[in-house]
Amino acid sequence: MAHKLEVIIKVDVFDSPEELPEAEKNVLTAAQQATQNAYAPYSGFLVGTALLLEDGSVHTGNNQENAAYPSGLCAERTALFGFRTNNPTTKIRMLAVTARPAHSTVYQAAWPCGSCRQVITEYETRQGSPIKIIMQADNGQVYCCNSASDLLPLQFSGQNLG
Repeated sequence: MAHKLEVIIKVDVFDSPEELPEAEKNVLTAAQQATQNAYAPYSGFLVGTALLLEDGSVHTGNNQENAAYPSGLCAERTALFGFRTNNPTTKIRMLAVTARPAHSTVYQAAWPCGSCRQVITEYETRQGSPIKIIMQADNGQVYCCNSASDLLPLQFSGQNLG
């Protein structure tokens, strides 16, 4: 007989970036700055991501579109793949993501898509520790969760491959 599985996602909500601890505020600001270099001529939706690393340094990425739409890549994955290529053992402490329309300075809601959530959880598994996720929300709010696993509770992993 079938039964229901209840999945609960816990997210901390801050009314503004000013309420964030200093490290979180700084990584969100770096993500906002990363929107400046996004390449989004088709959607006009500029997304920026910043990674805070275990040594305190920050690495950024942004979305990169292409006229052949599937050939583009999300900001989170450009940051993660670009960083990890040359730094295979450095741990990522947190990731911030934000977005804005091309002709605006107002940041709006942005959270990792399903593919990015999957990639972030793989990186958590690989480094053996969670990555805190900071997400710009509407009305100036900021959402935070302690791990990408919080956003993707029924994730696919290497264990599924047998």
